[in-house]
Amino acid sequence: MAQICAKCGKGRNIAWRLVKLRGKYNPTAKRIQKPNLQWTKLATGERVKVCTKCKKTLVRT
Repeated sequence: MAQICAKCGKGRNIAWRLVKLRGKYNPTAKRIQKPNLQWTKLATGERVKVCTKCKKTLVRT
């Protein structure tokens, strides 16, 4: 299963790791940021992976 939220579609993000070198920032490495996905049971009984922000909204409603 891919690292994508089943409700909102949030996926991975590529961020640059900035390293300061001789007084200037040097974009030397890419870093992958992944969403915090957790298994959750829906009202229908289906298990899906959703991000924690969507999980909080599912609990409230």
